[in-house]
Amino acid sequence: MTDDRISRFRAADEDSRQVHGLPDAAQGHPASARLAYADLAFLTRDELRGVRLQLELEKAELELQARGIQSTVVIFGSARIPAPDAAADAAPGLAALSGAYAQARDFARAITERSLRGGGRDWVVVTGGGPGIMEAGNRGAAEAGGLSIGLNIVLPHEQHANPWVTPDLTFTFHYFAIRKMHFLMRARAIAVFPGGFGTLDEMFEAITLIQTGRMKRVPILLFAPDYWRRVVNFDALVAAGTIAAADLGLMTFVETVDEALAAIDRFGGRR
Repeated sequence: MTDDRISRFRAADEDSRQVHGLPDAAQGHPASARLAYADLAFLTRDELRGVRLQLELEKAELELQARGIQSTVVIFGSARIPAPDAAADAAPGLAALSGAYAQARDFARAITERSLRGGGRDWVVVTGGGPGIMEAGNRGAAEAGGLSIGLNIVLPHEQHANPWVTPDLTFTFHYFAIRKMHFLMRARAIAVFPGGFGTLDEMFEAITLIQTGRMKRVPILLFAPDYWRRVVNFDALVAAGTIAAADLGLMTFVETVDEALAAIDRFGGRR
């Protein structure tokens, strides 16, 4: 629809503003009289779940289009891993992983520097918007002077938006499924740092989509190979026949940021 066609009709938000502040149902204005799109109680009914799913898909998509974001580099990893300067206050296991925070920060900075050389709208860092590895990714991008996206999600514990995301590229989701779609819709590469159930979920969904041909292949970079080989016995999956040996080639284990950048370049990523 063109702007000219839109201008011929009264805007929906005008009607919403007009009725805002009318007396409530107890004063003779029942809930049924509210505008449907301005009625939160109506929109949050179970029967409207499909509408809410569409709204979550469209809101972030339209905003990213408006900002001209063409492609992204995804950073997955634990919300619990501390920055090195806070490691002393963390549990021993998490403290031992604090180097991953520094790597994610350095990787995001390097990717963003590359992005800025091309105008800053391709190869934009996107994270889950929360603390830990996600914070490191957004922080590195901000330190390089570029944009970064945060796809935050409402959770009872742990998750809160970090301060390093570009403010108007911070989105909040209710549905994990839609959030994961937005991670992958523009992805040119996926960097996976140590993490727990959430990181495993995100990583294996991406691998499965590529394995089954539902998504074009992109480099999937697993930082901290020792961690991942302890957590997941990939060779046992091959030995059992539940995956093919060739499927292991869908992932690239990397020890350093330079190795990760080289893997992207080999795949066809531009400098």
